Amino acid sequence: MPEHPTHAFGRRGLALLAAAAFGGGAGMAGAYLATGQAAAAGQAAEPGFDPGGDLVARWSLAAYQAIKAKDGYRDPLAASRILAMMHLAMHDAVNAAAPRFATHLPLSAVQGADPAVAASAAAHGVLRALCPGQREALAFEAEKTMLEAGRGEAVARGRLLGETVAATMLVSRAGDGADRVERYGPMNHVGAYRYTPGYDFLFAPQWRSVRPFALLRPAQFRTAPPTSVESAAYARAFAEVKRIGGKDSADRTEDQTHAAHFWYEFSDIGWNRVARVAAREHALDLWDAARLFALVNMALADGYIAGWDSKIHHDFWRPVTAIRMAAQDFNPETSPDPAWEPLLPTPPVQDHPSTHATLGAAAAAVMAELLGDATPFALASTTALPENPVRRFQGFAAAARENAESRIAAGLHFRFACDAGLELGRRIGRYAVANHLRPVE
Repeated sequence: MPEHPTHAFGRRGLALLAAAAFGGGAGMAGAYLATGQAAAAGQAAEPGFDPGGDLVARWSLAAYQAIKAKDGYRDPLAASRILAMMHLAMHDAVNAAAPRFATHLPLSAVQGADPAVAASAAAHGVLRALCPGQREALAFEAEKTMLEAGRGEAVARGRLLGETVAATMLVSRAGDGADRVERYGPMNHVGAYRYTPGYDFLFAPQWRSVRPFALLRPAQFRTAPPTSVESAAYARAFAEVKRIGGKDSADRTEDQTHAAHFWYEFSDIGWNRVARVAAREHALDLWDAARLFALVNMALADGYIAGWDSKIHHDFWRPVTAIRMAAQDFNPETSPDPAWEPLLPTPPVQDHPSTHATLGAAAAAVMAELLGDATPFALASTTALPENPVRRFQGFAAAARENAESRIAAGLHFRFACDAGLELGRRIGRYAVANHLRPVE
């Protein structure tokens, strides 16, 4: 885990905490009262409103709304970073108040702080800083958390704890590489990436160097190279995506078309929706929900980072380029079609691996490890066709496989890129669960 430059509670932080707790009224600070878990950790539990895991799901939706209002949700990589920071701050605030799981940041336990207040204040603090234009809406969301609570010592401690954790999270991620500027120019050799139709740039090349949340380094699980363009295996993958992924394909089934559209939305949006469904279906409490969302979003954010590392390292062309330029690939088993178009627009980034497959597999691996894979669920999507608004799955791995397969039917990826993405995602998800936010002994 990367080193962090500050600790949330030095002498000044503890002094502020004490002043807030013992210096009189708590102002507007209301809170959900201490839960049974807090009592088990040595705090006094009081009767009152217990949000359970719903609090975390609410802030998940609030984050989506803030990001969309900020920039139309045009940058899923930056969005994944915001979501990971917010959910990790929530998790750390809850567990600094009443420890059940190890924190991501180097924090000490704070006795007497309300965990739910701390979680809400942490989420609010992170989003307020990263989506400054949405402060009014975020303040309204924070006020929902405070509405059911009274005034008192635990409330004040919880609020200050959450605010301090949020500030510490922001400092810990400063200089992580997200704001770097990096140039990219396409190469001209066979198999090299060319800009995809409609774009004259590569999206966010600097993301390959962003400091990960769970992984030790971006290249930790770098994928093997893509299949050689002169091989028979490449010719088979070429023929498959050309046949079923074309805009006017007669071989793509209706269900494949539905799946392609359904999974086309950004992975961080879709898989956070899966997490909300899973948390609700399993009736997770505040601690387990905070951990689930934190690990899922760590894995999603690192899926983009590690995926970009492999993509740019291998620099492999997309099917739309390969099919149009097949006359130049030295493979006698491929044939060009200069007019070929994919079912859905190809994003402006390399083919191998499919980060869509990576993120789905990473999130699915986390949820399977924490909740068990045999979790049937139904899911909606913002990009679904009207005639197929909801799809049903028998478990997280099945959803991740369909998510990966959809990229072939959409004409966006070769099968070997999807397979590599699934393997990369599984490794990221399992590594995150095995090495981060572990139960306190």
